[in-house]
Amino acid sequence: MPFRFSQPSFQSLYIEMRANGKTIDRGTAFVANSSSGANFLITSRHNVTGRNQDSGDLLSEETVAFPDSIAVWHNSSAALGEFIKVDVPLLVGGIPQWIEHPVLQANADFVALPISDRQDIEIYPYRAENLANMHIEPAETVSVVGFPFGERTGASFAVWATGFVASEPDINHGGRPVFLIDCRSRKGQSGSPVIRYRSGGGVITYDNGTEVVSPICRLLGIYSGRINNESDLGIVWKAYALAELINHACTLNSAS
Repeated sequence: MPFRFSQPSFQSLYIEMRANGKTIDRGTAFVANSSSGANFLITSRHNVTGRNQDSGDLLSEETVAFPDSIAVWHNSSAALGEFIKVDVPLLVGGIPQWIEHPVLQANADFVALPISDRQDIEIYPYRAENLANMHIEPAETVSVVGFPFGERTGASFAVWATGFVASEPDINHGGRPVFLIDCRSRKGQSGSPVIRYRSGGGVITYDNGTEVVSPICRLLGIYSGRINNESDLGIVWKAYALAELINHACTLNSAS
């Protein structure tokens, strides 16, 4: 009997933030690209800075060091369901390697990191041209697909946490391009794609018999944490702001 996977389960990538080779925190990332084909790793800004986005306090309870690299468990090109750990430097000569939103800059809790061409990894990106907001309403269900407390299924498949839209999606909550969700998301899920996932579509069968379910799925934004530790209300940066970052990153990438 062949394995059957849902594609978002392996589009979310487990990451570890490291300082001097030691793991100091865990989180989630995913790949997005534009029509130009350049791929970028997308995650929360506080994952790469090691600081609380609002207060600037250190996030890690294990060490006072800031992350200088992240380890990313990419999909292996050898077989679907296998993963390869890739080390990505965050600082080169003390210079941050991540790219911030062209307007919001450090005020946006999401960043992009270029991905080098490699033959041993397979990329399953969300595409920037498909990031226009799908119409959703309060109380509709959405899923945060990531790694709460570093938990992984099997080799490195993500965990789904499903909740509800909690604020009017067409209104920028708090004056930022974000909306709120009511979901029991926790530490480790920062950087997760937030998706609207509906049954339907088809099934893709690979040569080894593995089947990938391909229903209706739309990326709505990136999860960056709860409004406070006492609440299950989470913050989602909207997809259109992600698209602006990716297009900006593509421009910088083509100019370098």
